[in-house]
Amino acid sequence: MSDDPGNEGYDEWLDALADGEGYALVSPEGYGSLPPRRVCPETGSTDLSREPLPDSGTIETYSTIHVASPEFGGETPYVTAIADFGVVRLTGLCRGIEDPEVGTRVTADVEAVGEERSVVFRPG
Repeated sequence: MSDDPGNEGYDEWLDALADGEGYALVSPEGYGSLPPRRVCPETGSTDLSREPLPDSGTIETYSTIHVASPEFGGETPYVTAIADFGVVRLTGLCRGIEDPEVGTRVTADVEAVGEERSVVFRPG
């Protein structure tokens, strides 16, 4: 876990996601975002409610990484994906998904990758 003040709220969100209690911050108009947001990027509203994420989402796009930065060097090749979870889209690493496709159902979890924690997607 990072002590970086810029991560305030995000580390709490990762903890909640790891515990199966992921959430999004939703404006009264229905726009979603993730911590550490304090203002809706679409409407400027500061009245954000904490709404639970659906149990699963669907992959919208993905990319297979063959040449990675040093902290991910031991992971190559690996797949990153963007998955739609209702009011928000999450970016994560695919785990246990041999041949990802657009539309693949996934669940979101958290995993240690090197010295940091990362969102991961598993078949769902």
